[in-house]
Amino acid sequence: MKRYKIEIAYDGTDFSGWQVQPNASSIQEMIEQALFFLTGAKTHVSGSGRTDAGVHASCQVAHFDALDLDPDEALLALNETLPPTIRILSLEQAYDDFHARYGAKSKTYIYHLHLTPVCPPFKRAYTHHIRYPLDIDLLKKAAERFVGTHDFTTFANQANTGSASINPVRTIYSIDITLEDGALQITFRGNGFLYKMVRNITGTLINIATGKIPLDLLDSLFKARDRREAPIAAPAKGLFLHKVEY
Repeated sequence: MKRYKIEIAYDGTDFSGWQVQPNASSIQEMIEQALFFLTGAKTHVSGSGRTDAGVHASCQVAHFDALDLDPDEALLALNETLPPTIRILSLEQAYDDFHARYGAKSKTYIYHLHLTPVCPPFKRAYTHHIRYPLDIDLLKKAAERFVGTHDFTTFANQANTGSASINPVRTIYSIDITLEDGALQITFRGNGFLYKMVRNITGTLINIATGKIPLDLLDSLFKARDRREAPIAAPAKGLFLHKVEY
């Protein structure tokens, strides 16, 4: 058996997320079915992490083990089998000990907002439309408070289960804010993110930047270590997994 690394882009609109779910269609399931069609063998695909239902990826990374494959032929065959909303961008043989999840050093997510009064219809599935005034300077000040190493329990769903219950501390290396032609991007780069952490932080940033909660409340939110204390998450449709670094 050989180990293969794949990079994947997908539109998450119609999927339950990355991970296989009972009675729901997932990205992982679609790729595993395509590999079964290609190889005739049941194959487990391990991703760099889970994306939630409705979240997109411009470059997810995963690995799987299989007998000898021609990477170029396998790439074409998989994309012929997969739905058009999922595309394998690259496929290559990897080192035997390569692991898409445990080998990842950092991840970058981008959240897309649209700020003009009218959102173009072709963007509606990939951006969160903000219809009320948003203070960009205040948004940037709030974002700075999240950079660094913190206990992110307040900003993680299911904080009492999974990785969050073991260690809720993560390091965010940077949060960059860019605005162009009414479209705003919030780019998060960190060593890892808890379940719904990026969406929860984004929801809090929006609430601060629109004046719904004060900036000074952030300190008490961190100390509370209680998800119920923070604002609701931003919608899934605006979030993209952009890059995984090894």
